[in-house]
Amino acid sequence: MFIKREIFSLPNIITMIRIGMVPFLFTLLLSPGKFWSLVLAILFVVASLTDLIDGYIARKYSMVTTLGKFLDPIADKLLVNTAMILMIPIGRIPAWIVAITIIRDLLVDWIRTASSSEGFVIQASLLGKQKMLAQIIAVTALLIHYTIFGINAHAVGIIILYVALFFTVISGADYFIKYYRHYSEK
Repeated sequence: MFIKREIFSLPNIITMIRIGMVPFLFTLLLSPGKFWSLVLAILFVVASLTDLIDGYIARKYSMVTTLGKFLDPIADKLLVNTAMILMIPIGRIPAWIVAITIIRDLLVDWIRTASSSEGFVIQASLLGKQKMLAQIIAVTALLIHYTIFGINAHAVGIIILYVALFFTVISGADYFIKYYRHYSEK
């Protein structure tokens, strides 16, 4: 059971704010013109940076909570996956890449949950962090979409999206291998 102090710790509040920013994706992607695309990209970057801030505060000030460990990855996936899903109908991202990403996330969550229920914790890997970083950069560029400072943001976003897809598949396989090795040794 979560106590009030744990729920309302600063890192958890920051995480909840990140989750609260998700509805703005819906609203701003309804009019994806040049101005609103840039505003949305900036909002997305700010929301993404809160992930670094809440983690830093939680570790530095010993404010890591069970709720935070649960909410933080949900907030990350909710933010990135929602942005990706919402860009499908406006033609900014291929649906098959979004499908692979979401299926991988569900499988990794299942693997980590199954493992932890057996007392074996599979920590977030460097590959998973690289996947997340590539996704954030790709989604930001795809949200911008238009040419900015002489750079075709959409083209850059698609290229980085394929890098993110590579890390998505490789990190998913890494979690599966760790899970398989642990249970084959039993």
